[in-house]
Amino acid sequence: MVGDLPSLTASAATTPCGVDHVRLLYRYLDTGEFDGYASLLDENVQIRGVGAAPAYGREAAAEAARAAPPALHELYKIIAAADSVVVTGRRLARDPGTGRAEFDFADVFTLSDDALVLSQRRFHYLAELAG
Repeated sequence: MVGDLPSLTASAATTPCGVDHVRLLYRYLDTGEFDGYASLLDENVQIRGVGAAPAYGREAAAEAARAAPPALHELYKIIAAADSVVVTGRRLARDPGTGRAEFDFADVFTLSDDALVLSQRRFHYLAELAG
């Protein structure tokens, strides 16, 4: 019966769905499914990262993703609590001929009440990029 289910706060119910959205976000980026990627973003999303122009809004974020060099993401760990998800991993160049280095990253996401990505901030290990 429904009355026997424990009550969950909005953030407790949203977090697992948000983690699924973040995992799917990387899959869409890796396969070039930019419409799918955009569907996981809040209308007012903010994307920021080292060496990249900030993108504000769903359409701008999708355009920035389309313009970025193709890459694959190897995820090491996902940590989530309430409206936040942190992912550590390695970005791998899909085309080694581009000269784009591989690097470790940490992405920090915040989620909307609907479990969509409201913001993403990427951090790199800079010594690795310089080498």
